[in-house]
Amino acid sequence: MLYKFKSKAAGDVIMLGPSGDDVLRLVGREPAVRGIFEVQAMPGLIATLHAAVATDEAVRQDNPEDVGVNMPTAGRGDGVALRQRVWPLVEMLRRCHAAREVITWGT
Repeated sequence: MLYKFKSKAAGDVIMLGPSGDDVLRLVGREPAVRGIFEVQAMPGLIATLHAAVATDEAVRQDNPEDVGVNMPTAGRGDGVALRQRVWPLVEMLRRCHAAREVITWGT
């Protein structure tokens, strides 16, 4: 499966299924074929992703070989840090919140 996050206020963000599933779980959502991030929820989603990145980086600092601790099904051992994986979505969330536009996927 492929996740294509879309909004009128930003370019699309595409994630492969396992990465998209993990990111949705990080923000407290169950993976789903369709969904929406409402504008009022975006600051909380951004904060949650920042906290997950901070945790991931702290673990990686103690155990450099343990990349992707917050990505149980994706990212383990591929050398891509969580910060790199979620940055496009965080930027999309910021832009969409500023423009007061929702983000959808699967529609």
